Amino acid sequence: MNQGTNEENVYKASESPAGIRNEIRQDLEKNLAKFSDPVVIGEMLYKLLEERENTNRILKNILGKLDALEGRYGQTKEIQEIKEETGEMLLPDIDESILTFVKELGKATAEDVRKKFNYKGKNAASARLNRLFELQLLEKRQVGKKVFFIPK
Repeated sequence: MNQGTNEENVYKASESPAGIRNEIRQDLEKNLAKFSDPVVIGEMLYKLLEERENTNRILKNILGKLDALEGRYGQTKEIQEIKEETGEMLLPDIDESILTFVKELGKATAEDVRKKFNYKGKNAASARLNRLFELQLLEKRQVGKKVFFIPK
């Protein structure tokens, strides 16, 4: 854009509100007239398509990198190696306590764990239980809206 175009679009504070309104209205009418031109619409659609392709390419790269990270740091491989080496599972103390609690009850929900271990919300308790499920130390069953975790 040249400098003259930039200066045309600047509204001066000294003008009256009615004058500014008229100037804005004229600008809008001028721009709306451009949208009736099929070439302009076609160009806009082409640009939109290019942006969509770029976005899809970026997302594909991100997903590829995420898959690589999951493969590199996959928990299931580590877990199998630990089990094979030690013959048992090594868990953080809190996970051991939760596992023992679930075994004592026979079944537990995230709400049960939240109350027992004084979590503020169910998210942390649910995350711990789901991790134990992923480690194949608990089974998970949904009954209505509740999800029960059962020891294996």
